[in-house]
This record gives sequence, C-alpha cells and structure tokens, in this order.
Amino acid sequence: MPATVFLTTEGSMVEVKICGLSDESSLDAAIAGGARYVGLVFFPKSPRHVSLDQAAALANRARGKAQIVAVIVDADDALLQALAARVQPDFLQLHGAESPARISASRPYAKTGLIKAVPLATDKDLAALSRFSSLVDAFLFDAKPPAGAHLPGGNGAAFDWQILADFRSPKPWFLSGGLTLDNVQEAIAASKATAVDVSSGVETTPGVKDRTKIMAFLAAAQRPYPQHPNPQHPDQTN
Repeated sequence: MPATVFLTTEGSMVEVKICGLSDESSLDAAIAGGARYVGLVFFPKSPRHVSLDQAAALANRARGKAQIVAVIVDADDALLQALAARVQPDFLQLHGAESPARISASRPYAKTGLIKAVPLATDKDLAALSRFSSLVDAFLFDAKPPAGAHLPGGNGAAFDWQILADFRSPKPWFLSGGLTLDNVQEAIAASKATAVDVSSGVETTPGVKDRTKIMAFLAAAQRPYPQHPNPQHPDQTN
C-alpha cells in the first residue's frame, strides 16, 4: 500500500470526523454538514455501540459520501471478518491496547487504512507513537480515560492541546477528546490540528446524537484558517 502523505494547502478547512453514529438522522446531518469521516463504534460497553445489521445499513447509506471508520477495541478475528464482509469500512480505528503484531494483522480488513488511537496526558505519552508509526496511516490523539472509566474514548475529557502545538507527527492525525462547538476553534488554534474528531460533544445524552449540534460543530470546525498548512486526508495516497 502506498504511504499516506499530507497535502499542504494554505487556508484549507479542517477535516471532521463525527464518531459514534447510530441512526440515519444523525448520519445524514453529518454528511450534509460536510463531515469527511463517519465513525461507527463496535464495543458493547459503549452507549454508541452498533450491531452489524445497524452498521451495514448506515455504511451503505454513507458509502461514496463520506469515509466509513469502524472503531474497534482489541477486536478478535471473528469481528474483523464480519466487519469486512458486512460493513466494508474504509478505515479501522484501533482504540484498544493492540500490539504491533495485532495492528499488522488487522490491515487486510480495512479498504483504505488504519488509524491508531493514542491516549495523551503529557508530552511523554507521545513516545508511544514510535511503536506504531510504520504500521498505521494516521493517529487519533485522545485524552487518557479518567480513573474508573469503562471506555477507552468518548468520555468527554480533554487534554492539554499545547502538547501538540510544536509536535511533528510521522503520520496524519486527528485531535479528539472533549471537543465541543464552544471550544473546537480554540483547540484547533492551540494544537495546530488539521483534522478533528467528535462524539460526546454533539450529543444530548450518551449515545444520542443531536442533528443541530452536529451541524453547528461542523460549521465551527470547518471555518478556513490560514495559520498553518492543512494535511492531506488520510485516505489520499501517493
């Protein structure tokens, strides 16, 4: 597979992933608002978990309009095979404690590539990237789960965005964790993010997306900004 690279287009809009979608109405709002990526969660402990039947229907509705991301947590072979057959995701987002060997074994089940979630609390946590940078196509930087949390992501927690301000990542990356309509522009400016991911920040209750919040978040996140180059989308290759 060709290496993924970034496009440097001054003044381009930030790319947005709306994650944890579970119904047609919120999916349609994400697509209509210009989301480039839509995330479907496959983790029974999550309030955003979808069945294979739900996911297949949503993926078919989104196909050709947005990139489909299947979010998994230490998935076994049976789930990976079922996802490839029923959902046909463009990307797999690995949000667990997957080893480098397990990440490599997951690649055949994604049409385009792999995204590895990396939990951050301090800049020292960025050292973890060296284990995965040759194996994945993009990173997703999320806040470390609060003590006692049952979910590896989607907790509505943020981290210090300045950690990423001068960081030169070996791969494209998404900023995630605690983003909302009210803070997404501040987060983009502080971190120099060029792609963002939101889930709980566009919900009324855990797992229940709000069309109005989705549209408003997309409008806020996609305001053109000239401060720094915009990377190429993770699905674009040499």
